[in-house]
Amino acid sequence: MYKSLLVAVDGSKHGRKALELACHLARVDNAELHILHVPEVLPHEATLIWGIGAVAISDELKEMEALGNRILAGAEAEAQKLGVSNIYTHVDKGEPARTILKQTEKLGVDVVVLGTRGLGDLAGLVMGSVSHKVANSAKCGVITVR
Repeated sequence: MYKSLLVAVDGSKHGRKALELACHLARVDNAELHILHVPEVLPHEATLIWGIGAVAISDELKEMEALGNRILAGAEAEAQKLGVSNIYTHVDKGEPARTILKQTEKLGVDVVVLGTRGLGDLAGLVMGSVSHKVANSAKCGVITVR
């Protein structure tokens, strides 16, 4: 049924459930599984003020990148344990919903699997969650997992 799937992971419980479902679907259809992590970063350079001087947040961005790589490595290991053989991992930057949509088109996936809740902030409650935005705009199938 599916030739390729994309699952977005963020390290949350719902992201893990989405990964498990995506792995099941990929294994059943011997499909490609694309695992995507989109670290949510500030759209501009920021600084922290400590005493007299200002400190760039580039060190925090490095930590986020390292965390993202650990999340992807863990997701890939879990997918292998669940019997998926065609696994591709991706990290992309940007606003999560737009970035997921961009990747679905770029990769030409049949379906994207997302958790309904993740590690997003309060803005998601006001402006709509990532899964809601993706489900309303995707040109492929979307499966959301609670």
